[in-house]
Amino acid sequence: MKILIVAPSWVGDAMLMQPMLMRLQQRHADCQIDVLAPAWCAGLLHAMPEVHQVISNPFGHGALQLGARYQLGKQLRAAQYDQAIVLPNSLKSALVPFFARIPLRTGFVGEARYGLLNDARKLDKSVLPLMVERFAALAEDKNAAIPRPLANPKLVVGDTQRNASLQKLSLDLTKKIAVFCPGAEYGEAKRWPAAYYAELAQRFAAQGYAVWLIGSGKDYAVANDIQQLSNDVCVNLCGKTDLSDALALLACATVVVSNDSGLMHLAAAQNKPLLALFGSSSAQFTPPLSAHARVIKIDIACSPCFKRVCPLGHFNCMMQLTPDLVWASVPQVLGNKT
Repeated sequence: MKILIVAPSWVGDAMLMQPMLMRLQQRHADCQIDVLAPAWCAGLLHAMPEVHQVISNPFGHGALQLGARYQLGKQLRAAQYDQAIVLPNSLKSALVPFFARIPLRTGFVGEARYGLLNDARKLDKSVLPLMVERFAALAEDKNAAIPRPLANPKLVVGDTQRNASLQKLSLDLTKKIAVFCPGAEYGEAKRWPAAYYAELAQRFAAQGYAVWLIGSGKDYAVANDIQQLSNDVCVNLCGKTDLSDALALLACATVVVSNDSGLMHLAAAQNKPLLALFGSSSAQFTPPLSAHARVIKIDIACSPCFKRVCPLGHFNCMMQLTPDLVWASVPQVLGNKT
């Protein structure tokens, strides 16, 4: 059986689809799973053993490009896929499988996609509260329950990949490593304050840790602030790594501190001791899926709001999540060994 997955555009969401891929392989022995995904997700998807091939999705967010989607679908007809599973809920995301004439096209109803999906499902959010569960449900027959518990995402980074990234970035493992992920692609309301990260970095450095800041080029400025505020105890690697490097650096970590972001999910998939900082988003929807992760948040009436910027202007969900509160959880994720 040949299956085409239309993947989400966010790295974290792409990581959360892996249990669905595992389930497809359980249900369909020797199936071939190809994934249509943005180019920036390729490094992650190549690290998933369930993925046979990654096909670049060249369409930007909000871009219809109907003619180009038709041409891509036409090209994919030769692959003769048996099923397509469309994870994004937009109408546009369902066009390529339709143009590819894939006989079974599965996904949630989304933007009234009944004509494009012939296996359209209605989502009951109360039955499937977690994103990982919603993706996994699409691996089952219509109206069938998902098997519980779901397997957690799992990534294994080899020594060759790890050593290549260390050499590329002139890093070593002579100290214990604290990896900080201070960015959040969705918006600033998800970001723990730079001054708080800086204070935490100084505490780790005092305990003999090297502190690495990782993220995309968009995170360079905030990471530079953290580096300066911490009196240069951090190494700012934001913008110097691709996704494969990020996976390798997370594999080196003794402990990871992260906002709710794609990198948080990559750390969880490697079972790293992880402090996951939540403010405007909800750990009831996209938690880190690992027994070694600890969600840290404070309970206030306006959180989660799911906004990109604090709508009330006070940012209390993160401002009241102090470095003292986070530092107090470090021994718990490390088994009382800092």
